[in-house]
Amino acid sequence: MSCGDPHETDCSEVLDHLYEFLDREMPDGECTKFEVHFEECSPCLEKYGLEQAVKKLVKRCCGSDEVPTDLRAKVMGRIDLIRAGYLVPEQDAVAPEAQTPQTPATQE
Repeated sequence: MSCGDPHETDCSEVLDHLYEFLDREMPDGECTKFEVHFEECSPCLEKYGLEQAVKKLVKRCCGSDEVPTDLRAKVMGRIDLIRAGYLVPEQDAVAPEAQTPQTPATQE
């Protein structure tokens, strides 16, 4: 993913090391580069916010910082479907298998 704008730190580098940033597993200088990038790049900031929210949700629900791979995949899949307009957030209480895909909303 790239926003298409030039940055001192490339979007792909930021996204490749996003979990290191979230988990505070990188040197302060690297963290500063990422923070500057997030100030300039809204797509990367949005991705960071989503990952941070998933991490907080898992910690609250599971009592751990570790996100089970299958849980993360399900949550991110649901977010992608909502963004694409196939699901509306109110359907969240219904099991994915029981949901019927909707056509994305068109702008008028």
